[in-house]
Amino acid sequence: MSASQSPADSEPDSEPEHAPSLLAPLVLFATTVVCVFHAGGQLATTRALPSPFSGFFDWQFLASGAAFAVPFLAILVTHELGHYVAARVHGLPASLPYFIPLPGLGLFGTFGALIGMHDEIRSRNALLDLGASGPLAGLVVALPALAWGLAHSTVQAPTPGLHGFQEGQSILYLLLKQGVLGSIPTGQDVLLHPTAIAGWAGLWLTMLNLFPWGQLDGGHIAYALLGEPQHRIARWCRRGLLLLFTYNLVRLVGPVLLSHDKSGLAGALQSSLFWLIWFVVLAFVERMSGSAEHPPFEPGPLSRARRSMPFAPRVSSSRQPRT
Repeated sequence: MSASQSPADSEPDSEPEHAPSLLAPLVLFATTVVCVFHAGGQLATTRALPSPFSGFFDWQFLASGAAFAVPFLAILVTHELGHYVAARVHGLPASLPYFIPLPGLGLFGTFGALIGMHDEIRSRNALLDLGASGPLAGLVVALPALAWGLAHSTVQAPTPGLHGFQEGQSILYLLLKQGVLGSIPTGQDVLLHPTAIAGWAGLWLTMLNLFPWGQLDGGHIAYALLGEPQHRIARWCRRGLLLLFTYNLVRLVGPVLLSHDKSGLAGALQSSLFWLIWFVVLAFVERMSGSAEHPPFEPGPLSRARRSMPFAPRVSSSRQPRT
């Protein structure tokens, strides 16, 4: 995820700066590594575990998740390094990434990471670079991992009783799958290799981070490009999540309820509830941060190279920064 910001000190020169502690980032990262390897073990096994927390102290089980965990962690770390390097290039005081472990919860064992910053990002160019650097860096690892994993995946008819999940089909993912595997015969599907799941998960987390709202990566990028109108766009984008939730309820849950076979109800509800959960998560983030609006940048245009991006506006300033 992109860097999170905390309010600047009212008197930044009144006290000497202290070096940030490395303990918390290292402990969180180590915990995240174990959680991701555990999630990989769950994806690799062909049997259902007694509980979501089974296997955390089974080193053989954890090692079985390496084909997923190693590339997925590489994607996450590269993503966060992209933010960290961009912050350092622009002279912004950024912390090391704080990874978010999800022991026994979630499909991938983590919800990404945050980089802490003590000052608002005043430069419009820096804001765009900081938001875009993480997703672009992560894709450099995610796309080759996904392509390699797809090349080692199996195209076959669905196996009855095999537990798993149905991945989402983004345009980029569909194009890459078509390029690597060709046309999928009717009645068959792709049994993804764990490394392909890691690459797909990298695309999924990138999609979440690029949502144009608040201080997510997409919020940074959209606000740097659009300025004040982004606040109105962000509100409508968030409301659109409720429309997606309703659409999926009608399209997926409705037919199952009207049929005699209710076996697909859990999967249909899961696909629908995701959008509602994401709506609630953004509401929680807004409540914790006090506002969904992005802090303003200093007046000034984007550089010529950044103005060449599609949809980059020709306006040269935002409102004056708050004091």
